[in-house]
Amino acid sequence: MIDTATRQHLKTIEARLLWLSHWMIHNANHIRPKVDGIKIGGHQASSASMVSIMTALYFSALRPEDRVAVKPHASPIFHAIQYLMGNLPLEKMQNFRGLGGVQSYPSRTKDVDDVDFSTGSVGLGVAITSFASIVQDYLHAKPWGAGAPKGRMVALVGDAELDEGNVYEALQEGWKNGLRNCWWVIDYNRQSLDGVVHEGLWSRVERIFEAFGWDVVRVKYGRLQRAAFEEPGGEALLRWIDDCPNQLYSALTFMGGAVWRARLMDDLGDQGEVSALIARRSDAELAALMENLGGNCVETMAETFAAVTHDRPVCFLAYTIKGWGTPIAGHKDNHGGLMTKAQMADWQAHMGVAEGQEWDRLAGVRDPGALQAFLDAVPFFARGRRRFADARLPVPNIGFATDREISTQMAFGKILDDLARTGGALADRIVTTSPDVTGTTNLGPWVNRRKLFAREARRDTFLDEKIATTAKWEFAPEGQHIELGIAEMNLFLMLGAAGLSHSLFGRRLIPIGTVYDPFVARGLDALNYACYQDARFMIVGTPSGVTLAPEGGAHQSIASPLIGMAQDGLAAFEPAFADELALIMHWAFDYLQRDGDGDPDERTWLRDETGGSVYLRLSTNPIEQPGRRADDSFRQGVIDGAYWLRPPGPNCDAIIAYQGVVAPEAIAAAGMVGEYRRDVGVLAVTSADRLNAGWTAAQRARARGNGAAISHVERLLAPLPRDCVIVTVIDGHPATLSWLGAVAGHRTVSHGVEHFGQTGTIGDLYRHFGLDRQSLAGSVLAHSKGRTAPAALRIASSG
Repeated sequence: MIDTATRQHLKTIEARLLWLSHWMIHNANHIRPKVDGIKIGGHQASSASMVSIMTALYFSALRPEDRVAVKPHASPIFHAIQYLMGNLPLEKMQNFRGLGGVQSYPSRTKDVDDVDFSTGSVGLGVAITSFASIVQDYLHAKPWGAGAPKGRMVALVGDAELDEGNVYEALQEGWKNGLRNCWWVIDYNRQSLDGVVHEGLWSRVERIFEAFGWDVVRVKYGRLQRAAFEEPGGEALLRWIDDCPNQLYSALTFMGGAVWRARLMDDLGDQGEVSALIARRSDAELAALMENLGGNCVETMAETFAAVTHDRPVCFLAYTIKGWGTPIAGHKDNHGGLMTKAQMADWQAHMGVAEGQEWDRLAGVRDPGALQAFLDAVPFFARGRRRFADARLPVPNIGFATDREISTQMAFGKILDDLARTGGALADRIVTTSPDVTGTTNLGPWVNRRKLFAREARRDTFLDEKIATTAKWEFAPEGQHIELGIAEMNLFLMLGAAGLSHSLFGRRLIPIGTVYDPFVARGLDALNYACYQDARFMIVGTPSGVTLAPEGGAHQSIASPLIGMAQDGLAAFEPAFADELALIMHWAFDYLQRDGDGDPDERTWLRDETGGSVYLRLSTNPIEQPGRRADDSFRQGVIDGAYWLRPPGPNCDAIIAYQGVVAPEAIAAAGMVGEYRRDVGVLAVTSADRLNAGWTAAQRARARGNGAAISHVERLLAPLPRDCVIVTVIDGHPATLSWLGAVAGHRTVSHGVEHFGQTGTIGDLYRHFGLDRQSLAGSVLAHSKGRTAPAALRIASSG
């Protein structure tokens, strides 16, 4: 039970948070000078429904090792908590949703207060907590993970978020991995953006969670209601509440005590005891009773949380009223609604906040000294900011030399296998994961050496029964591969959670995920979410493009190179050769661990010291390797985004720029036209993303007065004559490289894939899409000046 003093402090805190959050929103919309003619917003009603839950959590239930994903629309309550605790300056609150102020939704990277998980794209903040719990178990199963903090991963969930499919994908994955130490608290206010949720949703929610092994705790009635149910006539009131439709309950809440009285008397009639129960209460007291649902009773929520002492996953279904405690409570339009100035003035008087004290942390508190003493002793805030760090791991040499044909996907598998075999600190911190495509993305050798992770060892039945197999699927606590089901959203949520391990738990992981490249798009929302949190991971998209010829269009990616270019926080590479891949992976393992300032490297104008995640787009097509290459310009060019595979001569008529597996076609095409065009060059692009980012950054620097700012791609193309033609080619969307002509004003003809592919041989599809050497040679001849070539070569493939 919560003692009387604690109960009173929690009620006082609840009132302060309700006021501060709503005043912050009101100030942004009605007081702060308007610059744009649009509503700033802030979700007053969605915040109010969570205030009791969050008060009980943060000021009673949580400990510093716990981590919380706050419902996006409860962001104002979260910031009010931080402000009340002295962790957020006033100017941040006053500039809510403004430049430099607190964010619309909690953000690890944009907010200055102690956000555990960014939220905003609904459902994702919910699901990542289950994967963070799995990562926590993974760490504690390793000898180097001993001593890492171990707490509960808590998600505050809007009931409408349960429409998001990724929530249920995460539930299934959690069940398969023995999820524990995870709480999801559902704000069951029965209202969404557009209306009121369907009747009976609670029963479906309970069945679903119970089916996946969760404990379900329904928190429906507050302390006032439970006490009333014990009075004579209370059972009749309980039945009426249980039978009342969601929409009617919301409407009656909005209309207030007198209407509650009339409706209850109409429905229940003169039944003596229950009529007396209602009559004993004033209109205000009756409204308080009927609005005292479990999720809006801070004492009930605190006691409910305290009663859970086990580590099983728990879903708390907390009944609430949207807009609780405010004049807009219950109205179906209140999701994006705001209190008017008149409503706010009346409510300010009701809340006991004197004019001029609106921003005072303890305004109207009867005993501010006692409350401050209570706040100073709250366990969750006792250790201050809960961001950890871990030392950077040294990256071993990653060499790769071969004289035979090999694909980049196979080279990736061999590099990981070599790391697994040789061992070391970095290899021990690598955790791989894949959505049921482990073997077909060449993670098999790594898994055979390093095993799959499970909290309890499980033998491979096929091996025990002496059945020949190349896959040794042995599960053990020391395992370093987490196998996922076919759900790409789960893949990126797992990478996001593992990629925050150094910050959440103080133990660095090097997460590597593999996925079929076209299905990067299936998890794109979660990929963006992981990058927005500044999680650090490597994602390998393989196989890719129409080069995956017999598989057909459903498995042939087109737009993924553009995704790599557009995604903030993600450095995208598409190497053609194994030695390029080895250099990129060596660089990437260090890049994942960087956490420097934002100053650009004036050699490339890239902000590499900030670090980030890495995306590798690989292929299954084995191609001939170029032999040993070790010169510095090659090694640096691979990392910077491009190098001259065949440098252009001083009188160059044309160059062919390629990215990825089409390298042999570009090289062959250059040879075919060499007799008819002068000094043809071949530009090997390993990262259109980094080339483009450096170029645009250098342009911005020049616009700000730094005339010496020159990017890597500008240096590469500077020697080309003005009338030189650039022919680009990629097994992906041609826009990936088409911008190269804008760097120095060269005419550019771009080859790529713009339409869904089909089955066929690689040769068939390359010819169909104009990726073959004849088509490339034809474009060079058709669009550049020089000696006329034989008819067999004059193929006007550019359209």
